[in-house]
Order: sequence, then C-alpha cells, then structure tokens
Amino acid sequence: MALTSPPTDVARAWNLLEALSDPEIPVVTLRELGILRDVREGPQGLEVVITPTYSGCPAMGQIEDDVKALLQAHGLQGSVVTQLAPAWTTDWMTEAAKDKLRAYGIAPPHACASTPSGAANVVQFASRSAKPAVVNCPQCGSANTTETSHFGSTACKALYRCLACMEPFDYFKPY
Repeated sequence: MALTSPPTDVARAWNLLEALSDPEIPVVTLRELGILRDVREGPQGLEVVITPTYSGCPAMGQIEDDVKALLQAHGLQGSVVTQLAPAWTTDWMTEAAKDKLRAYGIAPPHACASTPSGAANVVQFASRSAKPAVVNCPQCGSANTTETSHFGSTACKALYRCLACMEPFDYFKPY
C-alpha cells in the first residue's frame, strides 16, 4: 500500500481559494475572474497574490479580508500581496466566468488585445470615431442594445439597455 503525503499548505490554500467568490459578483470566483494569481511560500509564510481589476477597485479590501478569513478558518496563516504588473485584463477571465456572468444578467466582456506575455505594457488610445463592438443582451440575446451610461453598478461595467426586451443590464468592459 502506497503512502501519500498530506497536501502542502500551498496546495490546501489553493483548494480553499478555488471557491472564494468575488464580493461584487458572487456567482464567479476570484480564480475564474483572473484576480487570484498565485499562492506561494514566502519568507514570512503563505502569500496569496491578487491583481485588482482596475486601479482603485473598492472591492480589493474586502477580497483581502475574505482571503485572510478563509485561510484562518482552516488553520492557515497567510498574507495577501497585491501585484499590479502585469495589469489585469479581462482576457484572464475563464470561459466559465463569462458564462456565469451572462447567466447572472451581466454581458461578459469581448476579448481585448492583450500584450504578449513578457512584452512591455502599451497604452492604446481609442478613436472617437471607432464603432464599439456589439454587446448582446444577456436576457434575450438581442444585438439591438445601446449604452446608456459608460459606468454601471461598478466602474468596471457600463450600463446598457436592450431595445428588443427593454431590460437594462451591465456590460463588463474589456480591459
């Protein structure tokens, strides 16, 4: 009979954190959104690396508290490290996260042109005449939608309205 060693603290932390949901959108996990970047052994113990969706995201304090509380509840001690580079992009979201957003009534982001891994961050400016991508309604699927406010329930989302079913909805803006 082969003996298996108990999981390491890093493996235990990953398993616990896999299910930790975003405080603003509870149907998706931090891992699915791409916010949870790494769990590693640091000089002072476990380090959980997170990247905010955008600078000044008000949920980051709650996310840090939730991570620490979850680890502590399971006998693990750890710190949270906020990593700003590379900057978070909606391309880090899993397809499962996008499906869950749509089912929750939030239109998921379109893919954006991320810089290749290891490349320097590039600032891109949008042309005022550029036509925005079509945002389909998460309720009825119609492409007949219009942006009513560039900022929705949070700064990372825009408020749209479907002209077919007349329902308002958030669109998670691509970054």
